[in-house]
Amino acid sequence: MPFQPYADLGQHITRIDTALMRDGLAACYLLQGGDEYAIIETGTHNTVPIILALLEQREIEREQVKFVIPTHVHLDHAGGVGGSMQALPVATLLIHPRGARHMIDPSKLKAGAIAVYGEDAFAKTYGDVIPVQADRVREMNEGDHVLVGDRRLDFYDTPGHARHHFCVFDSLSCGIFTGDTFGLSYPPLTTEKGPFILPTTTPVQFDPDALKLSIRKLLALNPKRMFLTHYGVLETPQEPGERLLAMVDDYVALAKKAAPGDDATLLQRLEAAMRAYMFDKARDHGVSLSDEALQDALGFDINLNSQGLMVWLGQQAD
Repeated sequence: MPFQPYADLGQHITRIDTALMRDGLAACYLLQGGDEYAIIETGTHNTVPIILALLEQREIEREQVKFVIPTHVHLDHAGGVGGSMQALPVATLLIHPRGARHMIDPSKLKAGAIAVYGEDAFAKTYGDVIPVQADRVREMNEGDHVLVGDRRLDFYDTPGHARHHFCVFDSLSCGIFTGDTFGLSYPPLTTEKGPFILPTTTPVQFDPDALKLSIRKLLALNPKRMFLTHYGVLETPQEPGERLLAMVDDYVALAKKAAPGDDATLLQRLEAAMRAYMFDKARDHGVSLSDEALQDALGFDINLNSQGLMVWLGQQAD
């Protein structure tokens, strides 16, 4: 069956593939409550036409979209915020207090990404990052909520992956939109043992203790499902959550073991250790993909996780 850019998940929630790098890497979500809608995560600026095409296909007026809600300001989640807000005339941007200024003035986000990727690669991957008018931005703190029609969305501060991260509990689906707090779980790696899940430690704000507290906060809400940005819906999340907690500890141990030695080769050592660990975990979980296919599925995250652990090690040494 060919890959579908849109998928109805039930509970009036539609998964939208953001077309970032490859199919099935990153998602955003269209949520309906009565005659009102919210978009949770926006992908990149290149995702905006994909979102608007779905609205047109469903005959949803742009004025019906009440909220745009990125879980945090990393560009695979919030790069499309400015373009979405331009296209959705009455929407309010709901954002973590630590992230609001970066949506109003995204120049630092954009400059940082260009410094890492170069201008051509940035343009291809992310398109652009457009500012949002300050009067259309609402900061959401721990315990705040909004209504989308007849469904209530509650906001929870969840640092650990980033300090500007919140997660969103949806009353109707009894599900949580988790951003990167509840890790990654790519559907092709699901086996008879269930989803293969892994924490994400992208630079530069990985905090293992805070992340574990955030994961436990989400599990304490007794959700029936998690809506992951990477990727899709994960049902019955308690057991995967326990595995995720254990893996955060494994990451810390892996980083500390790789740390001694020449600083110039630390990233290489971390990547080799992360790749070996991740491949072993996948094989133990019953993933039968070839090593090449597994590298295609996890290589990007192995590199990012290693970079995040390297930054974290440096912070411990300061």
